Amino acid sequence: MTRERYRSILSGKKVGIAGAGGLGSNCAAALARAGVGSLVIADFDRVSEANLDRQFYFLDQVGMLKVEALAENLRRIDASISIAAHALRLGPESLLEIFSGCDVIVEAFDTSEAKAMMIEIILSGMPGTPLVAASGLAGYGRSEGIRARNSGRFWLVGDLETEVGSESPPMAPRVGIAACMEANIAVEILLS
Repeated sequence: MTRERYRSILSGKKVGIAGAGGLGSNCAAALARAGVGSLVIADFDRVSEANLDRQFYFLDQVGMLKVEALAENLRRIDASISIAAHALRLGPESLLEIFSGCDVIVEAFDTSEAKAMMIEIILSGMPGTPLVAASGLAGYGRSEGIRARNSGRFWLVGDLETEVGSESPPMAPRVGIAACMEANIAVEILLS
């Protein structure tokens, strides 16, 4: 299949991204660069200086809502991309409403509780919609440990071991690897 054919197919697809931090912002950038035509992005947070070491934001965007800053950055990649940006904290009811109609959903939350809630809600409430999630990305090195696991319409990316903590913060290289793996899986689903 040619590059033009890939982009033609992807331009008609919609991907939902829950969270616009390290995973979500970098995954969104990779999807925009791949040619995905429509993104639905939800996050309640604002860009801070502490985010700049691993998230797809810039110093002049500190203080902006992440979804607004990310939409601005993505449109610099592809001005034709359709972006539905939702500045809110996602919960069980809003997840189903906001991501209705998405061809694939990407989980990019920070906490294990939010991740578990989303996985349960999407898998039970949106039958047939593929979900790509991530866990175990803290620290640095051990790139070979980050891999994708699949079970039906659910994919999980990460090493499933390195939880974020004071001695093991999230760092750009591992977060970026996982974000691009999530995007790659989404593209694979969309093109299959």
